[in-house]
Amino acid sequence: LTREAGTGRGRGLAGPARAYWPAPPGAARCVTACGARCGRRGCARRGSGSGRRRCPSGTWPSGDTGTGRTREEEPGPAGREETAPAPKKRRLAGGERYVPPPRKLNPGVSFGAEHFAETSYYFEGGLRKVRPYYFDFRTYCKGRWVGRSLLHVFGTEFRAQPLSYYRAAARAGRLRLNEEPVRDLDIVLKNNDFLRNTVHRHEPPVTAQPIRILAEDEEVVVVDKPSSLPVHPCGRFRHNTVIFILGKEHGLRELHTLHRLDRMTSGVLMFAKTAAVSKRIDEQVRQRQLEKEYVCRVVGEFPEHEVVCEEPILVVSYKVGVCRVDAKGKPCQTLFQRLSYNGSSSVVRCLPRTGRTHQIRVHLQFLGHPILNDPIYNMEAWGPDRGKGGRIGKTDEELLKALVEEHRSKQSLEVLGIGEEDLNSAGESKDSACPLNSDTNLETLDKDKELSLCGNQDGQAGEKGWEEKDPLCVECRTSRRDPSPKELVMFLHALRYKGADFEYCSSMPEWAMEDWQE
Repeated sequence: LTREAGTGRGRGLAGPARAYWPAPPGAARCVTACGARCGRRGCARRGSGSGRRRCPSGTWPSGDTGTGRTREEEPGPAGREETAPAPKKRRLAGGERYVPPPRKLNPGVSFGAEHFAETSYYFEGGLRKVRPYYFDFRTYCKGRWVGRSLLHVFGTEFRAQPLSYYRAAARAGRLRLNEEPVRDLDIVLKNNDFLRNTVHRHEPPVTAQPIRILAEDEEVVVVDKPSSLPVHPCGRFRHNTVIFILGKEHGLRELHTLHRLDRMTSGVLMFAKTAAVSKRIDEQVRQRQLEKEYVCRVVGEFPEHEVVCEEPILVVSYKVGVCRVDAKGKPCQTLFQRLSYNGSSSVVRCLPRTGRTHQIRVHLQFLGHPILNDPIYNMEAWGPDRGKGGRIGKTDEELLKALVEEHRSKQSLEVLGIGEEDLNSAGESKDSACPLNSDTNLETLDKDKELSLCGNQDGQAGEKGWEEKDPLCVECRTSRRDPSPKELVMFLHALRYKGADFEYCSSMPEWAMEDWQE
């Protein structure tokens, strides 16, 4: 193309070539019939009539049909919707492995009938229990995994099980890569690889106390959460959570979490039924218009005057769930006021002004009045002062080890919501640590099609996992002491939740009564 000086108009070249008007900035390029771009911007050629002709590639500009109307305005065949052409597979070199494009995931987290049907509950000894079930853990290849073998990834990042377990799982058809069974763990991962690992899942028991509905309308659901129940699926918990129990037993689905309570904390818990309501209340949270009130029973005689604690809090371990006061932690503030004292313990009103993890529990420990039956912050592992004034006398690693050993000696790891497999060290990922190397076990897996789940695509196997032992499952071969219902109750309760246009309260728990005695 050339231009006449000072005019900005195109001048034709010799031969069959045509002149084009200069395209406006940002004009769309023409698209050829095969979907490739021809590279000519605007595609408006000089000529008679409308002045718009097909470009040399043989098609009209993107969005233009040549009739003066855009493609969206052009009438289509009745009853037919225009669909995008299916993406073509890239031609692979010899021996190269095809990786499908990533799937389009639905926004947000939602659980439906297919999830609730994975297993069922039963009640025993004052506990709510979940029948063991098969479950698919799914993930896309992380960026740091690209170029590494599957065996290396399992050995360095999934050390809850030894490598021999993953070899046996591959032979049983429980490991799938892009929906194809993994035959060789030395396979090298690529970007967009989709991994699926089918496991036999056991959940820790929780208290059998029912979830009481305090209020419900077209916007919100407010419940009185029992202690020991997580709000939503996390760690080893899935069906034994508030979200799943409300969905399975009360038909309440598509709930939006507005705030959270620690697993061991009971009390007022609020959910929104729509995204709009959730957004409105989230705005009140950002504007600090919400007021939360807790009540707890602590060790000793708490001061009669109001106490304000502003010590910063640092997370020591997310896996075990342990925090402590530290100058490097996040700033926070809690107001405390004594309600009663029975000669050995006090009932205290708590008003947290910030929402740090375990804020009330850590601040009470720092003040020398930990919650009476706190399974973390009132343990001997914190030293003779139980962490009062931040005096621990141990490194974080030594503290965690002491806490775990204290619960292990009492056979109460379940109270922490963790199991032995969660605590496996790197050294325990060696083949010698697993009894699954025997040919007998592997032959059993290969023959038992129902347990191997080679055709399981949805993580659903009914309740067969409850009736039979799974030869690959460590939990099936392990005998554990169930916690008592008393061990699953901590004396910390969310009493009131107040916003700009709402206020919800629960009744005072029995242990918070003035004349209560242990």
